[in-house]
Amino acid sequence: MKEKKEELIYGFHAVESALFNDSANVLVAWLEQSRQDKRLQKIIDMLEENNIPYEVVDKKTLDKKTKSTRHQGVVINYKSAGLYTEKELDLFLDKNELLILVLDGITDPHNFGACLRTADAAGVDCVIIPKDNAVGITPVVRKVASGAVDTVAVVQVTNLARSIKKIQAAGVWVYGAAGETEQTVYQTDLKGKTAIVMGAEEKGLRRLTRETCDVLFKIPMTGTVESLNVSVATAVILYEAVRQRM
Repeated sequence: MKEKKEELIYGFHAVESALFNDSANVLVAWLEQSRQDKRLQKIIDMLEENNIPYEVVDKKTLDKKTKSTRHQGVVINYKSAGLYTEKELDLFLDKNELLILVLDGITDPHNFGACLRTADAAGVDCVIIPKDNAVGITPVVRKVASGAVDTVAVVQVTNLARSIKKIQAAGVWVYGAAGETEQTVYQTDLKGKTAIVMGAEEKGLRRLTRETCDVLFKIPMTGTVESLNVSVATAVILYEAVRQRM
């Protein structure tokens, strides 16, 4: 793992997750003085139980600190662990019923956060993302993921195609979502060691990524829209894998 780095986290779900899963690395908190409700009191109780200092400040201070108005009145300074790297992929490849999610160039933090939230719910073992031309772990991602950043292993790699080949060498079948193919996700065996590759919001899978996949499939579309939002499509596909494995 990389060296820990300090970052701001805000929003109730993200802050509660950090306090519950890793309170030792929460350094300080700031709470909005105009909020007085059960949700905020829960945060205060968790802070006091773990002897974490906090300050009560006005909303403008939190807006300025987070550069956002969507902090929900709770902000913490958190020393987070770095992401896993390509060298550490081997840590995840021994499991027989392995399920990996590969995100090829997701740039919208809301989509990435939603994908992480679904990955947590579906029991994904790790999520692989490229280092370049993709959103990393940001405060918005943390907020949308509702704590999944702290529970899902994220592997950030410099060469996505090379990393896909590495997991293939470990016996993982790699399936890419692509609308131009004929095979549907419901005709595809997603049991065993499986990696599901989802493309960017507008462009889909990059050429090299597509060519590296073992199989391509699509979600059947019977209406007038051409495609689903990538986070929605990810949820549909991951839960088809869950259904097959039950």
